[in-house]
Amino acid sequence: MNKRLTSLLFILASIMLLAGCWDRRELNDIAIVSALGIDKVDDELLVTIQVVNPGQVATVKQGGITKAPVRTFQTKARTLSEAMRKVTTFSPRAVYSSHLRMLIIGEDLAKEGMGEIVDYVVRGKEFRTDFYLSIAKNTRAENILKVLSQLETIPAHSLSSSLKLSEKSWGPIETIEINQFVNELVYKGIEPHVIGVEIIGNPEAGEKIENVEKTKADAYLKFGSVAIMRKDKLVDWLTEKESNGLHYALGKVQRAVINVPCKEKKVAIETIRTNSKIQTKVDGHQFKGTVQLHIDGSVAEVQCERMDLEKIETINLLQKKAEEKVKKDILTAIQASQKKYEVDIFGFGEALHRSHPSIWHKVKKDWHAHFKDIPVHVDVDVKLRRIGTINNSPLHEMKP
Repeated sequence: MNKRLTSLLFILASIMLLAGCWDRRELNDIAIVSALGIDKVDDELLVTIQVVNPGQVATVKQGGITKAPVRTFQTKARTLSEAMRKVTTFSPRAVYSSHLRMLIIGEDLAKEGMGEIVDYVVRGKEFRTDFYLSIAKNTRAENILKVLSQLETIPAHSLSSSLKLSEKSWGPIETIEINQFVNELVYKGIEPHVIGVEIIGNPEAGEKIENVEKTKADAYLKFGSVAIMRKDKLVDWLTEKESNGLHYALGKVQRAVINVPCKEKKVAIETIRTNSKIQTKVDGHQFKGTVQLHIDGSVAEVQCERMDLEKIETINLLQKKAEEKVKKDILTAIQASQKKYEVDIFGFGEALHRSHPSIWHKVKKDWHAHFKDIPVHVDVDVKLRRIGTINNSPLHEMKP
C-alpha cells in the first residue's frame, strides 16, 4: 500500500513539473502595444499601433538618444480584428495588447460611430479595461500617435500620465476608461462623453526625434475639449466653460481654481473636494431637474489690496461669489446640453429611472424631447475651510 501511494505521489509531482507555463510569451517574442489609434479611411479602418522599442528605451534611460523609443505600425482592413492580425505580416514580433494605455479614435470615425471598435476591445481577451479612451480633435488618431513627447520616454505613457494629472488639477478634464464609456453607452437616461486630444504646433515636426531634444517642442499633445456623444456617435465639442460646468455638476472636479472678482482683480479659490447630487422629480405631468453641489475650498491667491480675510463678512462674500461663478458655469452647460446639443450628458434621465422606474418606462423612447424642456434648479454651496498659511495678504498690510 505504501509503495502504491509513493508511486502515485511521484507521478503527480512529475506531472506538475512537466506542466510549466504552457501559454507563456517571451519578452523577446512580443511587441508591447502602448497605444492604439483607429481612423476611418474610405470604407476601411486605418489602424495605427504604437509599440515600445525596449532597446532604445534602455538607451534613453542611460542618457543617450539616437532613435525613437517607440515604433508605429499601420494597416488597413474592413474590421479591427482583421487589421490587428494583418499587422503581423510586417511586424517582426507578435502584437501584445495587455499593456495598452491609450485608445485614440479619429474624429471622422467617432462621428460615424464607435460601437464596433468598443465591441472588439471589450470582447478581446488580451485587452484589459483600465486603459483610457480619447478622441482626436481636428485630426486623425494616427497623427496623435506619431508625436514624440519630451518628459516621458514613451508617448502613450506621457499621454496617460498627463491625463491623470490634469484630472486632479484642472476642472474641464476628466479621465474616461473604456469600461466607464461602455457603462454610459448601455445605461438608460445618460449619454457618454469623452475627453479630446489635439496637436498643438507642427505635426510633421513632432514626429522627428529632434522634437524631443529641443527645450521648446515644435509640437505637443494637449487635452482640453470634451466630446459629447449620442449613443456611440460624436455630436459636438463642449467649450471649456461648458466642460467645467459639466464636471462640477457630476461631482468629478477634484482640485481646480475658481476665480472670483474683487474690484478689477481676482481672488483664486482652490477646490479641495466636491460632492454633487442630480435628481429628477415629477410634479404632476412636469419633470423638474435639480443639481445640488457642495464644494470645500481654500483661498489660494489674493490680488486685492483692501481685502481683510480676518473678517467673517469677507469670507461670506467670497463664498457667495464662488457659488455664483460655479452656478453660472453649470447652467451654461445645462443650457447647451438641452438647447444646443439636445443630449442628456448629465444623467437626468438616469436619475428619473432610479426614482420613478414606471414613469421612466413610459418616456424613455422620447426622453430627449422631454429633457430639452425640463427646468433645472442648481444649488451650489461653497465653504472656505482654509485661507492659506497667512491671514491677510502683504498687499493688505501695505495699504495706507
